Amino acid sequence: MSLKAPDEMQGREFLWTNADFDHVQKLIYQRAGISLHDGKHAMVYSRLSRRLRETGYQSFREYLKWLESTDGPEWQEFVNALTTNLTSFFREGHHFQILADYLQSIQPSGPCKIWCSAASTGEEPYSIVITALEALGPSSNFSLVASDIDSKVLHTASQGVYKSDALKGLDQARLQRFFMRGKAANSGMAKVKAEVRSKVDFIMVNLIRNDWPFRDPFDVVFCRNVMIYFDATTQRQVLERIHKVMKPGGLLFVGHAENFSDSRDLFALKGKTVYERV
Repeated sequence: MSLKAPDEMQGREFLWTNADFDHVQKLIYQRAGISLHDGKHAMVYSRLSRRLRETGYQSFREYLKWLESTDGPEWQEFVNALTTNLTSFFREGHHFQILADYLQSIQPSGPCKIWCSAASTGEEPYSIVITALEALGPSSNFSLVASDIDSKVLHTASQGVYKSDALKGLDQARLQRFFMRGKAANSGMAKVKAEVRSKVDFIMVNLIRNDWPFRDPFDVVFCRNVMIYFDATTQRQVLERIHKVMKPGGLLFVGHAENFSDSRDLFALKGKTVYERV
């Protein structure tokens, strides 16, 4: 049974064909390594329709043809539109206890370097910093690089401002120590304190490109719920690159739906969705 575009989609604001979807599939795979399956027609139409309105194009065919002819800033908008950013503070909580124990075990050996490779709007990297501060104390010697391919979510992350609803899962001790509650016009908002934000360096990194700006190897890498958007070939390529930028014995944290048992030459399973760099 085909999952291609249903006929009723032709009656929307812009003409949307299977050829258009195939074209988008090709471009986002080339640019970001993302494999869009055929069930994503409605999502792609909805998100890219905004780009047609912004750029003034009257059809997807014209827009995509123009996109391919340029190397300008619209490529970033295209990628931003098609990436998914679902996150929360201390998501998959067991990872943070494992992280705390690991950081305490290696701290005597010197400064610790951590990479959060899918920072999204910042909840994950700030959860990592809070964990490290709690485990190692305020004078702890660690640094965190937080990256993403989406420029807009990185900007949000760097601000460190969230609605109070996003913090419901945090206990009062953490809220008081690491966040400032908004007052007056900022009521209902909270901002991550400077001692947390200062520990994070936010940068843009495309995981499928071979131009990662890292010199010193990492002790810990978080790459959670990213590989599910890649095909097997791309997953292997990214894992090989992650392996190269990690210290032997370092920990790789991945998402609950991700399994890399086929890459035992690179990483050995150490626990639930936690791997050790071989």
